[in-house]
Amino acid sequence: MNLVLASSSPRRAMLLRSLGLQFTTVKPRATESGDAGLPPGELVKMNSKNKANSVAVESTDDVLILGADTVVYLEGRVLGKPRDLEQAREMLGALSAKRHFVYTGLTLIDLKSGEVSTDFEQTAVTFRPLSSSDIERYLETVVPLDRAGAYTVEGVGSLLVERFEGCYYNVLGLPLVKLDKMLRTFGFDLFSLSRRTENRPSYLRE
Repeated sequence: MNLVLASSSPRRAMLLRSLGLQFTTVKPRATESGDAGLPPGELVKMNSKNKANSVAVESTDDVLILGADTVVYLEGRVLGKPRDLEQAREMLGALSAKRHFVYTGLTLIDLKSGEVSTDFEQTAVTFRPLSSSDIERYLETVVPLDRAGAYTVEGVGSLLVERFEGCYYNVLGLPLVKLDKMLRTFGFDLFSLSRRTENRPSYLRE
């Protein structure tokens, strides 16, 4: 199987590489919709499908294309990627001490068979209370403009979160168990697609 990741996210690529998967990455041409009046689960499904489709039109018929899209949902408001640092501050302030939801939509397109599968994952995340100095120190360390909700849970970003409820990898932008379940409908699975452990980061081999 020739897997194509229709995403420019380095974190999604890192997660696939951590499993030893071989794939190519193509930046999708589709524009992410920030709201569109849809429930968040439907919104990320639509965006992931648009991304996958934008890569499909330029691909050969022997590939399986994976599109993904992530948003943060807080009290009826969809938080996408901040346009600048000021909006990032506003988002982090709004998320402080709040329980919110991270949604990631996934779309798989098998160009050879024409089969399409689209689904989403949801994870509840509770932030610890953040002071303005906490937020400023975080922004000095992390460039948040390519992250939904202006945050990551890697590195110093792990200090923002008090509790997770659901798939941790979904918050990183690629729910691996959901992806594995979807791949099985195409006759594949992440266990069999994984390569030798020598190709994986050392912390995953311990």
